[in-house]
Amino acid sequence: MASAAQIVIFGASGDLTARKLIPAIVGNLHDGALEGVFHVVGVARRPKEPGAWRTELEAWLPPEHVGTWAKISLHVHYFQASILDPTDLARLARFLDDLAAADGLRPDQVGRLFYLALKPSLFGPSIEGLDAVGLLTCDRDEAVAWRRVVVEKPFGRDLASARALNRKFLEHTREDQIFRIDHYLGKETVQNILAFRFQNAIWEPLWNRDHIESVEISVCETVGMEGGRGRYYDDSGALRDMVQNHLLQVLALIAMEAPNSLAPDDVRSEKVRALAALRRFTPEDVAEDVVRARYAASDVRERGYLDEEGVPPESRTETFVAIRAAIHNWRWNGVPFFLRTGKCLTKRKTEVILRFRTPPMDLLNGPTAAAACALRPNALHLLIQPTEGVRLGFLVKEPGPGLKLRHATLGFDYEAFGLPPTAPAYQRLLLDAIEGNATLFIRGDETETAWAFADAIRAGWDVDEPPPVYEYPAGSYGPREADDLFRGCEGTWGRGGVDVDL
Repeated sequence: MASAAQIVIFGASGDLTARKLIPAIVGNLHDGALEGVFHVVGVARRPKEPGAWRTELEAWLPPEHVGTWAKISLHVHYFQASILDPTDLARLARFLDDLAAADGLRPDQVGRLFYLALKPSLFGPSIEGLDAVGLLTCDRDEAVAWRRVVVEKPFGRDLASARALNRKFLEHTREDQIFRIDHYLGKETVQNILAFRFQNAIWEPLWNRDHIESVEISVCETVGMEGGRGRYYDDSGALRDMVQNHLLQVLALIAMEAPNSLAPDDVRSEKVRALAALRRFTPEDVAEDVVRARYAASDVRERGYLDEEGVPPESRTETFVAIRAAIHNWRWNGVPFFLRTGKCLTKRKTEVILRFRTPPMDLLNGPTAAAACALRPNALHLLIQPTEGVRLGFLVKEPGPGLKLRHATLGFDYEAFGLPPTAPAYQRLLLDAIEGNATLFIRGDETETAWAFADAIRAGWDVDEPPPVYEYPAGSYGPREADDLFRGCEGTWGRGGVDVDL
């Protein structure tokens, strides 16, 4: 990108700005992805001296980026203001115009990116206030004086609130100006799903119900309510916090049909179609196909979820949820999609596992063959974090007499491939937002479709006799009841890691 841009971060005194956003901007400058005239303006109500704020931000940068920071730090400004105060926003508009003038530019020669790193209740008032002072006005397909808004999750807390927020945004700006961010879509392996599926002819003939028995998507975390997160988390839970966004975004990329092109709306339209084909749960389905649980104290963690600071003792909020979902379309009908996420599990990992069907006949027809095929031997693992790579499992005959089989794997790792470390997700997504590439951002109808799926599950938990909230020991693989979701399928939840369990 070589043009004039102003990046305005609302909520700049918060953690996200220091930990993610500023390192992402500096990383893009360090890599040469951002060029031209630019300024970063942090906006928050808290008074701060610009120099002191810059010192705070520098402490979060990796050592290799400190030299870049020294060159550009004077382009980083702090502006004390409230997003709810029209007078403050008018002052901000004049400040941005003055920055452009100091560079010899008019406002219509500068692009502006407004990043709402705010609590969700401020999203609507923020967009209304920015529009009122003219900061969002631009022509469609404007290449120079563009105006865009990046919105952090959660975008709503249910279908009704997401719809209301979408309507509010569209009263004051256009859909093409709104960039709803989900940092999981910035992870390299998630992006690689599109290339892996659609640019390798060997996969597409197999990527369907005829050859795939089941699909698993797991996002497992070892952390709990550190940092006093219990009060916030108890109002959310695993379903709202992880399934509605992260897991369904990955599911959409796995399940979608090939888009006509990689144009943003072509890709996003196919994702919406995949999500719209998800079976909507009835309360009876929820009792049968959804397991929720919370972590309990164990040898590895002395406090269970109900003992955490800010969590009410009568809480029924889940820290773990497992779902057996189904997609009713031609490609996937009859293939279960297993979704799992949880806190305080034994291993941190995010992965997708596609388990292929076994051959129609067992030609070896012997006890050693039966033992080797107790689980599906052909499984494709897409490793997203902490390892980024791909593993394919298959059977081979051991050398020597007889027919003794063993598992083998073919694999690819970004690190082992000799490639440089992948850039953090926010670095890629911020660059895309500045360049106007919305492919990895979530469209309004996509948000609403995902919330409709999650709301149906919550409705099944809100009945007069709700399904139980199970418990699992902190540091374990989760509740044993989640294994029952695999009824009728071989195998169980993947254990993860570089040497994957097949």
